Amino acid sequence: MILPIIMAGGSGTRLWPLSRGNYPKQFLSLNGDHTMLQSTLNRLNGLPHVPAMLICNEEHRFIAAEQVRQLGIEHSGIFLEPVGRNTAPAIALAAFKAIENGEDPLLLVLAADHVIEDVAAFQKSVREASELARKDKLVTFGIVGNKPETGYGYIKRGEQFDTGFVVDAFVEKPDSRTAEQYIQSGDYYWNSGMFLFKASRYLNELKAFRPDIYNACENAMQNQNNDLDFIRVDKESFEACPDESVDYAVMEQTKDAVVVPMDAGWSDVGGFAALWEVSPQDDNGNAFTGDVKAVDTKNTLVFSEDKLVATVGVEDLVIVNTKDAVLVAHKDKSQHVKMIVQQLKDEQRSEAKLHREVYRPWGKYDSVDNGERFQVKRITVKPGAKLSVQMHHHRAEHWIVVSGTAKVQIDDTEQFVTENESVYIPITAVHALENPGKVDLELIEVQSGSYLGEDDIVRFEDRYGRVK
Repeated sequence: MILPIIMAGGSGTRLWPLSRGNYPKQFLSLNGDHTMLQSTLNRLNGLPHVPAMLICNEEHRFIAAEQVRQLGIEHSGIFLEPVGRNTAPAIALAAFKAIENGEDPLLLVLAADHVIEDVAAFQKSVREASELARKDKLVTFGIVGNKPETGYGYIKRGEQFDTGFVVDAFVEKPDSRTAEQYIQSGDYYWNSGMFLFKASRYLNELKAFRPDIYNACENAMQNQNNDLDFIRVDKESFEACPDESVDYAVMEQTKDAVVVPMDAGWSDVGGFAALWEVSPQDDNGNAFTGDVKAVDTKNTLVFSEDKLVATVGVEDLVIVNTKDAVLVAHKDKSQHVKMIVQQLKDEQRSEAKLHREVYRPWGKYDSVDNGERFQVKRITVKPGAKLSVQMHHHRAEHWIVVSGTAKVQIDDTEQFVTENESVYIPITAVHALENPGKVDLELIEVQSGSYLGEDDIVRFEDRYGRVK
């Protein structure tokens, strides 16, 4: 039995402004109709597996749950890491959970933000690796490289072992000359960061080589708490866990590491140059998404979210337009976009973390306009969803319903507000908004007051566990 473990963490810096801290790339649709997380789940179809287990952080929990729900599939739980501690502890949490009921599944560890173009080849490698994992081997998947890539670590293969090879060495990211030698030799693979092993086997090796990580994760699991779809662990115990990757903690230490080659059109989409490579291109090498017009333009990536972007006489550029930011970069320098993100963080600018459009468990809102004492939002509430019962100390609100029907609570009264009707919520009034209908509720919210920050919310009741 295979239990897929989907690692859905990420800070959202390398593909800014598409990807942000609160909405990183695994939740975006970058090369198809589905998000990267959804594509990761879909490519499991056809493999013998139980519902996947997801691992993400607290602030992404509702996005992850909603994207799984949209696929109409089940999952085995969504682990919420109290803090980021890298892959070795995250996998340990999943492994402890997997063996709770006396079972010992094969853990297929996958990143939620990879592109794999050849699903059949991916599944073939997984099936080959399954046979090795059942023999107590710890399998990593080595990508058959087609160019000297300096952005990846490498795995050097040793002697053949069944359908794989004994791992001779894990190698750090090389310079271009060394990478060329690796590719020419045929003995090196790109390190994909994907793994397959028995849950018990991983824990035994972790205990042998990193008992500090093992003990911290075991202690964290002693006080786990289930909340809706989510699994929380003891925060204090997990915070005490060292920050370490599975490569360093286990795979480079064990004597049972085996690499299975995978030639499946893999990319970790580590930057805009990689996104350009995996995107459909026209005869001039251009990859356009959105409303784009181009003249004398070559080898350029353009992504436009909400307005026309026109290019004339440019080459090898990355141009990204979102509702609140525009990025223009040379394709060869686009990996340095993280330096822009760091500047934004240093200046405490919201664009480092937030999009203008923000997703919530009940729907989403788009901050359309704002000034010194006002803010205008377009709010979408999903059918059957309800915002928390709340109050604001510093702002009043007007709600104008554009489509659908709203059930509105203001202090002790309830009323229905329909299209082209509005309602006023005074400062300090306890209020709630609910969509009782079967279609999305769309409304315009006009806030006015001395302070309009999102932290001016006192919650009294909430369906989504956000009342402290």
